[in-house]
Amino acid sequence: MNAIFFFLVLIAFIVTAVRQIIWIPETAVDSPMQVLSLAMVDTAKSSVTLAIGLVGVMALFLGLMKVAEAGGLLKILARLIRPMMIRLFPDVPADHPAMGAMIMNLAANALGLGNAATPFGIRAMQALDRLNPVKGTATNAMALFLAINTSSVTLLPTGVIALRASMGSIEPAAILPTTLFATFCSTTVAILATRFYQRFFPVQTDEKSQEIKQKSPNLELKDELDGMQQAQTEEVLSQPGLPVWISWFALITLISFVPLTIIYGRMMSPWVMPGLMIALLGFGYLRGVAVYERFVEGARDGFDVAIRIIPYLVAILVAVGMFRASGAMDFLVGLIAPLTEMVGLPAEALPMALLRPLSGSGAYGVMASIIENPAIGPDSYTGILVSTFQGSTETTFYVIAVYFGAVQIRRIRHAMAAALTADLAGIIAAVAICSFLY
Repeated sequence: MNAIFFFLVLIAFIVTAVRQIIWIPETAVDSPMQVLSLAMVDTAKSSVTLAIGLVGVMALFLGLMKVAEAGGLLKILARLIRPMMIRLFPDVPADHPAMGAMIMNLAANALGLGNAATPFGIRAMQALDRLNPVKGTATNAMALFLAINTSSVTLLPTGVIALRASMGSIEPAAILPTTLFATFCSTTVAILATRFYQRFFPVQTDEKSQEIKQKSPNLELKDELDGMQQAQTEEVLSQPGLPVWISWFALITLISFVPLTIIYGRMMSPWVMPGLMIALLGFGYLRGVAVYERFVEGARDGFDVAIRIIPYLVAILVAVGMFRASGAMDFLVGLIAPLTEMVGLPAEALPMALLRPLSGSGAYGVMASIIENPAIGPDSYTGILVSTFQGSTETTFYVIAVYFGAVQIRRIRHAMAAALTADLAGIIAAVAICSFLY
């Protein structure tokens, strides 16, 4: 991200400098350097305004998710996917802490609880490393778990819906059907690609294998897991998963729901936000949760999140604003538009597609700048497309760096190839479904 940020600013300055040198002064027309200076100030102001406008909507959604989490929705979803996880990861014992942490990670990701998903993901990698006979080299289970994470298994893209609502979208939840379709395709490709690529990336046989310690799996990570997350992981391991037929029935129901959202997506989207609120509050109330107190607690977290992203938004929006004001963006759009528009990918959305695997904050800022642009807006085809990119893909390089870095994995084998293949599948699926619906 350092290089991206610097080069956006550098290119903007160089292009503007060239235009300034050849500029012929005209009456009542600002010089290129003046335009660039004004763009820097204006985008810095608008980024703060954007973040402040996001506070209320972010507080609303995180408040609702806190009610659902307190009601045990995360644990219910974890029990539901456990039978499928056991079959996806045959090398991981069903009662090992790695299984519990992976289940909780995927359940949190599915509900859009990214802040909760990351700690569980790191702990899952730490636990998987205890089963790793060749330290420093990713196992098949590690690569598969990472690829599934980077494919962004998302059922409720609450953060993107919140941003769209803050931008004045008429239908902020219109991306729900497109996100479901894209994330289903990317996750399926992630699993298939990992299985396919692993045969071409065998574990190096010249490395000395390390004997796996035969300890009680529930005690292995006692010193690394703490607090509520430790208790949740142990509870998932202690409780049996739901019958296999229930898990498969739920999966088939979800898959069948995808074409329904595609066909009736526009009819359903106005109902999503009110329906989601009454469903989550009703679920919490029936489960005995103090819904008001929990909602306020989650809303406070939402306020903190919205404030914390201000520096990131200022940095990336100023850089993108300079890039656009310099004329470099118009040159790039004019150069590649004939090619990208042939496949339904507007040139304005291409920077978002390229940046998403590299930087989460950068992609978020680019998405915000695109849908904030009055010429595009959140409800245009381009606005919905970049929102779908954000909701259905993940920051691949960041996830690889954090998860593998936590256990000092140096040889990632096929993990990167599988993750990038899943990203590409998600982008293609997003373009296809958005072209079909909008």
